[in-house]
Amino acid sequence: MNSAKRIQRAAVPLAAAAIALAGLLSGCGGDKGAEATAPTSSTATAAAAPAVGQAPAVAKTQGWLKIYGGAAPAGTARAVQLQVTADPSVGQRVSDGSGRSLYRFDKDTANPSVSNCSGQCAVTWPPLTVARDQALYASGIDPQLVGFIERADGTCQITIGGWPVYYFSKDTKPGDLLGQGVGGTWFAVAPNGGKALSK
Repeated sequence: MNSAKRIQRAAVPLAAAAIALAGLLSGCGGDKGAEATAPTSSTATAAAAPAVGQAPAVAKTQGWLKIYGGAAPAGTARAVQLQVTADPSVGQRVSDGSGRSLYRFDKDTANPSVSNCSGQCAVTWPPLTVARDQALYASGIDPQLVGFIERADGTCQITIGGWPVYYFSKDTKPGDLLGQGVGGTWFAVAPNGGKALSK
């Protein structure tokens, strides 16, 4: 009887370790919407306004992803860049580093962050994703509003204000905004995660 209890007690920590290891090895961190940690106030200040010529400081960490306030330093490889674009038709909206428009889907949810676009939907509206060997830079967007979720396929999709963000497959060049208002549910994403609407 005592040996059975000892085996049982030994199995609990072993199971906990196996679960933790599985989380580390999964494609997106194994924690759908991992807890984000905010920096100390001095880090947040440094991230918001790096000195000229100085690389931005980490403004937020979510799981393995480091999120920086500002533009990626020149020559930074494997970075995902978010930036604000002033658009005369919708006001301020978010685009990627090459100027491609980003969208949000009204059938998704922000709290909790959930993508409801998969299969053919995700072919037409490819999610903006980030991989473990990348960093994320947010210029003109509060880094505290930026994060990621794990999709059903194991990829990590960027969120702004909790809303998963996507490209539109019919946007063929930087500045295209052909997805605006499609189906009454797709809208350019504003810097706070809201809808960028016609002015």
